[in-house]
Amino acid sequence: MGAMLRCSGLRKAFGDIQAVDDVGFTIATGETYGLLGPNGAGKTTSISMIAGLLHPDAGDIEVVGTPMTPRALDAKAAVGLVPQDLAIYPDLTARENLRFFARLQGLSRADAGARGDEVLEVIGLTDRADDRAGEFSGGMKRRLNIGIGLLHHPKLLILDEPTVGVDPQSRNAILESVEHLSIEGLAVLYTTHYMEEAERLCDRIGIVDQGRLVAEGTRRELIATIAEQDVVRLHVAGDGAAAARACDDLDGVTSAEVEGEEIVCLLDGAAAQLPALLGAVAAVGATVDGVEVREPDLEDVFLHLTGRALRD
Repeated sequence: MGAMLRCSGLRKAFGDIQAVDDVGFTIATGETYGLLGPNGAGKTTSISMIAGLLHPDAGDIEVVGTPMTPRALDAKAAVGLVPQDLAIYPDLTARENLRFFARLQGLSRADAGARGDEVLEVIGLTDRADDRAGEFSGGMKRRLNIGIGLLHHPKLLILDEPTVGVDPQSRNAILESVEHLSIEGLAVLYTTHYMEEAERLCDRIGIVDQGRLVAEGTRRELIATIAEQDVVRLHVAGDGAAAARACDDLDGVTSAEVEGEEIVCLLDGAAAQLPALLGAVAAVGATVDGVEVREPDLEDVFLHLTGRALRD
């Protein structure tokens, strides 16, 4: 499959803050690539450079083989950007919004109407086409926002946290729409801080933290970086920080970090290690009132790589 997007060595600073620091990846035709990281990790700054809205301090970007800059109109025409903030007119109906933005994209009046109706079907809003967008639920507004990004048949669709602030049912409808887009051959760049969204949608995932791409791969490849270890969550009453340090000092424990009222331990052989963990917690005067043992997931990978939870 050909690469729809290539970027390498991207850097962007705002004063003394290094928002993006040496980020690079590729996305192929029909692939959904996820940028997974907490708020403030540099995801939105990265995609703003990729979409040509910001000029990078350093690095290279190519969309469909064409260098991307803020003045590169051909490269920008190949990109559909769906921002985190809603970009719709609440006083217009869904159909009117789509026709308006299609005309801005250069479609003729007839093509704008036909394409708008096609997009309404894709985003599941045909039955609400003539209702004012201001009357829509948050999830429906988000779906309309995605539809606007699809109007001009982009080669690369960029979605910036498209499920923020929506209810579970609307969130599922959005995720289903995104799944169909990659099936139809569209390259998708999807930013999120929800681990479960990245696991469901993305063929490959780049984990970003403090402006850097700290790991990249499929879900299986990323989880393999912490080998076949177990995750033990201890619900602790008392000095959690001291208890975590005591657990971390044990042989066979790769890491032990405080997450709220829990200590999350990554280790070999949970069954054999559990008595030692409980003893270490008790030795610092804390008590354990709950234990969970499970296989690792992407959130555990993030914790292992950065020393903190994904939602910190």
